[in-house]
Amino acid sequence: MASSLKGRNLLTLRDYTGEEIHYLLTYAEELKEKKKQGMIGNTLQGKNIVLLFEKTSTRTRCAFEVAAYDEGANVTFLSNSQMGKKESLRDTANVLGRFYDGIEFRGFKQETVEALAKYSGVPVWNGLTDLYHPTQALADFLTMKEHIDKPFEEMKLVYSGDGRNNVANSLLIASAKLGTDFVALSPPELMPDPILVEEMQKIAKQTGSTLTLTSDITEAMLHADAVYTDIWVSMGEEAQIEERIKLLAPYQVNGDMLAKAKNEHIIFLHCLPAFHDLNTEFGQMVYEKFGLKEMEVTDEVFYSSCSKVFDQAENRMHTIKAVMCATL
Repeated sequence: MASSLKGRNLLTLRDYTGEEIHYLLTYAEELKEKKKQGMIGNTLQGKNIVLLFEKTSTRTRCAFEVAAYDEGANVTFLSNSQMGKKESLRDTANVLGRFYDGIEFRGFKQETVEALAKYSGVPVWNGLTDLYHPTQALADFLTMKEHIDKPFEEMKLVYSGDGRNNVANSLLIASAKLGTDFVALSPPELMPDPILVEEMQKIAKQTGSTLTLTSDITEAMLHADAVYTDIWVSMGEEAQIEERIKLLAPYQVNGDMLAKAKNEHIIFLHCLPAFHDLNTEFGQMVYEKFGLKEMEVTDEVFYSSCSKVFDQAENRMHTIKAVMCATL
């Protein structure tokens, strides 16, 4: 399996089989245990990696940097390149491919990360685009594996919120390929892309997964093992905040929603950052304009014992390390 991943890109989990996803998760577990024991790695010794960022970041940048350093790689963080400004995307990809052994991209268009992969000649990893967030989904399923005492084929994951966003898309794909029951709990206006759903339904029939789209909270949550939500407005969509509040306020993850699962072991997941209080500039702005103290999740749930959000954040590092080591 390791040899089959060498030289591969990670642009979307659509390109990976369920077996390959399982392998990356198992590899991440091994690397996590090695780090816990204080063992220094050298799998990436002598490798040079560039992190190409159009969007701001905390977890993605830190996870890639620490993961690379842990295994001996050198890292360049690049947020002010000439790409698309004074130099074409193709030319930038060619240049970076001559300097670096691997490229991470975090930005807007999926087409950008695909072009980097096409022209650079080295493995390219998607750290987030408008369509997909594959490294996040790997961390999410590692967290589920650690905290839910069932195989993936017996788990039920509910995503509450904007069912069309990059995280929802990646969770839908991973669920179908791993055999996990997935529910997109969204208003009708924000349901997942029908083309993606149709593609994943064909895979789900083979893996035993069920993929459900619903706006009914009671139906969605019954016997859920994990409920996941994300911010209501992604980077670049801030002008849509009023519309999103109206659409998504009923889908806030709170105590009443968790109770509908009838599962005392349910876990809460969030890719972060989360707007659950007034301790951010954005949270203050929303409160002043719309009177909301909490958005996609309540403070009570966010800091409850069922919340595994900081385990998720840590697992970004371990799964990203697995991806880089496997593909380089």
